Amino acid sequence: MEQQVVPAANKNKSSSSSRFRRVCVFCGSSPGKKAAYQLAAVQLGRHLVERGIDLVYGGGSVGLMGLVSRAVHSGGGHVLGIVPNAVLPRELIGDTPGELKDVSGMHQRKAEMARNSDAFVALPGGYGTLEELLEVITWAQLGIHSKPVGLLNVDGYYDSLLSFVDKAVEEGFVTPAARHIVVAARTPHDLLAKLEDYVPVHDAASPNLTWETMEQIKSSDTKNISCFSR
Repeated sequence: MEQQVVPAANKNKSSSSSRFRRVCVFCGSSPGKKAAYQLAAVQLGRHLVERGIDLVYGGGSVGLMGLVSRAVHSGGGHVLGIVPNAVLPRELIGDTPGELKDVSGMHQRKAEMARNSDAFVALPGGYGTLEELLEVITWAQLGIHSKPVGLLNVDGYYDSLLSFVDKAVEEGFVTPAARHIVVAARTPHDLLAKLEDYVPVHDAASPNLTWETMEQIKSSDTKNISCFSR
């Protein structure tokens, strides 16, 4: 069974009609070359606050990570940063707003971010953003969770990724049900609205694993995980 999220206290929640209490945001530690990316990060943070939604993220204070976290924190929302100290010591992530939770490594970081969130949003980012994004998509494909996953496709940043996924469906590597996992929109307002309306489509071929099963597989043989998602 999927682990339930324990809601965090937030004074702004009284005016919220959102079904989400916490949203996990994946994004770049760089601001990117376009001002549109930076504006989208700030707008996303403000929209989360307006809906009474708290932020879960990777704990950095630089780039788009810093912009979205400060927008939520300055607006009165709760911010939870998950930081793997062994990989990202405090001097590298900077002075982060809100609450920080230390974990031992990158896998535990992603698992904690997922467990503490009701939905996921990916802003523009690089390898790390894609790695986090694709793992939560894979977890949904495996039936570990049914939480919505959204791409904030600012200025078409994720057009090529969406085209790749559509090609994978066409060639038989991704099922139509698994394609439904990914929700995309070009503005924070439209994306959050789509995520609110998201209804999972279950794939009969999914192994329907659990968080506990995945932890056991990961600890015993990490190579076993990839075979489920090919």
